[in-house]
Amino acid sequence: MFIAMNRFKVVPDATTEFEQVWLGRDSQLGEMEGFVEFQLLRGPSYEDHVLYASHTVWASKSAFEAWTRSEQFRKAHSRAPTTKPLYLGHPQFEGFEPIQTLSKTQDGSSAERHSEAVA
Repeated sequence: MFIAMNRFKVVPDATTEFEQVWLGRDSQLGEMEGFVEFQLLRGPSYEDHVLYASHTVWASKSAFEAWTRSEQFRKAHSRAPTTKPLYLGHPQFEGFEPIQTLSKTQDGSSAERHSEAVA
C-alpha cells in the first residue's frame, strides 16, 4: 500500500471554488490499475488559509508512480480552473508507506497487519 497526499493552503474566500474544482473534475483515477481510494479533506482554518489535503490510496508505490507518468494524470491535471489564485504557493506532496495497519473485521474483532521494514 502507498498513500499519496498533497496539502493545499487555500485562500479563505476561495474555499467554495476550490472544492467545486475538485468535485467537478474528471479525475481519471478509476482507470488506473492499483488505485484504491481518493478523499479530499478539509482541515483547520488559519488567518490566511484553510488547509486541504488530497489523500489517495494506491495498492503500491509503483502503481502511484505509474499514475504520475500516465496520460490519465496529464488529462486530470491539464485544466487550470481559473486565473484567480485559489491557494498560497504550490501544493506540498507527501508520500507514505504504511508500517502498521489496524482494522476491524466483519465479526467486529480487531485485525492488525505490519508491513516489511524498508531499509
